[in-house]
Amino acid sequence: MTDVIRVDPDRPDAAAMARAAECLRRGGLVAFPTETVYGLGVHALDPVAVRRLFGAKGRPANDPLIVHVDSIDRIQDLVLRVPEAAVALAARFWPGPLTLVLPRSSRVPDEVTAGLNTVAVRVPAHPVARALLTAAGVPVAAPSANLFSRPSPTRASHVLDDLNGRIDLILDGGPTDVGVESTVLDLSSEVPTILRPGAISREMLQELLPRVERRSSAERALGSMPSPGMLERHYSPRAPLTLYEGAAREAVAQLIGDARAAIAAGARVGIMAADEDREALAGLVTELAGLDTRLTIAYLGSEGDLTTVASRLYAVVRELDSTGVDRILARGFPGEDGLATAIQDRLRRAAV
Repeated sequence: MTDVIRVDPDRPDAAAMARAAECLRRGGLVAFPTETVYGLGVHALDPVAVRRLFGAKGRPANDPLIVHVDSIDRIQDLVLRVPEAAVALAARFWPGPLTLVLPRSSRVPDEVTAGLNTVAVRVPAHPVARALLTAAGVPVAAPSANLFSRPSPTRASHVLDDLNGRIDLILDGGPTDVGVESTVLDLSSEVPTILRPGAISREMLQELLPRVERRSSAERALGSMPSPGMLERHYSPRAPLTLYEGAAREAVAQLIGDARAAIAAGARVGIMAADEDREALAGLVTELAGLDTRLTIAYLGSEGDLTTVASRLYAVVRELDSTGVDRILARGFPGEDGLATAIQDRLRRAAV
């Protein structure tokens, strides 16, 4: 069984941090909250421990990990050099949900980088993560603390659902804040490129960098992925998920039509919607009458409050999955940047 230690998310207990830090130093696997999602930490410079992490998650070896440290000074031994752009970005966004991809040093094992000549590094903002990193005194490689391809965990209970008995320890610091993984920015090439969207938007990065490109979600990597979270299908529930994109009214109308047909055919349907869709969906519930037990509706939040939508996204996917629905139908949250882009990216990768 996996041990679970509850900690105050704002003032983590020193004894709990010391226990978790010792577990990391001796090659153990420790799940802990960051401001984005729960991470599954392992001593980044211990190849045997890193391989154990890949095995626990069922993660393919061509999917690199992000190395977490408690300050920019700690990345000196992990990279060949720290460019001026990285220093400026760290001053603005670290600690926080931004990951930087830089040329790696020889100290970083191939197991962490999937054999690439770059390493992804981040300084998380969550007090528990920061206390753990300081207590451990070693760089910590930490992907999301879930079974590979499943929705990322934003609560300790999600970690336990996926990894109980597979890892050593979970630090339960309550729900995470951001709810989607960090923005990943590649600084290893001439033009900085966003490999994975997150809460740090392109516009925010452009305040410091004259040019920032965004890698198309349609681009496919051959061999090792340049960043975590870039597989075509990822973050997926057990029930097949269908995403309805485009203008909200038309997307919701199509979603309702498909839900009606699926329920009439005997399926149990879960719907992920915005608060603005309540009136339209109330009509569907009324129409279904005695069949409404086959329908579960979960509201993510308002279109105008994407911070709430992002924070609830994975939890709602997992909640619907746990009810045993046969299908999940989700309306999209269109937008050009920031959290809208991140939410849409995760929904697209979760969809069939």
